[in-house]
Amino acid sequence: MKRRYQAVIFDLDGVIVSTDRYHFQAWSELAEQEGIEFNEQINHRLRGVSRMESLEIILEKASRRYTEAEKRELAERKNEMYRSLLAQLTESDLLPGVAQTLAALRERGIKIAIGSSSKNAPVILERIGLAERFDAVADGNGIVSSKPDPEVFLLAASKLALPPEACLVVEDAEAGVVAAKRGGMAAAAVGEARSCKDADYRLESIDQLLSIV
Repeated sequence: MKRRYQAVIFDLDGVIVSTDRYHFQAWSELAEQEGIEFNEQINHRLRGVSRMESLEIILEKASRRYTEAEKRELAERKNEMYRSLLAQLTESDLLPGVAQTLAALRERGIKIAIGSSSKNAPVILERIGLAERFDAVADGNGIVSSKPDPEVFLLAASKLALPPEACLVVEDAEAGVVAAKRGGMAAAAVGEARSCKDADYRLESIDQLLSIV
């Protein structure tokens, strides 16, 4: 019998591992250095968007305008703080059920890939011991447009040598669900993304994937 999906493409942060606290710490420190208001509500708006787009959201509260060169410096400063915090990551930081689900998908012959807008994806995968576990990794280093543009997921499908309709995307952010649908893929939502009307599946836990594929 032909499988419904031949591959599962996972977003990284919030699906495989959570580094939200590190992003929040780094953005908070940067905002404090610049005297800009930053709180949980603002941080929530940063979910699923690129570093530069996140910076633009934060700068909405700034008391002055920043040049493009200054913005690039701010983004790099934040990233340096974030990467320093990532040194704390270990395999124990994998979200519940991830390791078992990945192993079960492999046993079934389902290809697995990462589709993340983060340019730090290789570092994170190395820290959590999954650098060699995926058939393909598409991340922010190989794309121009971040989610909700489907580019990263289409790149992952291309690396897997599969058409979009053969792939199921797992996402925790609405922007990622929208990106998957725009790319012609099915979307399984976890976490806050479960409220997204565009999701094809809503998962209470990651291992529920095994009942879909």
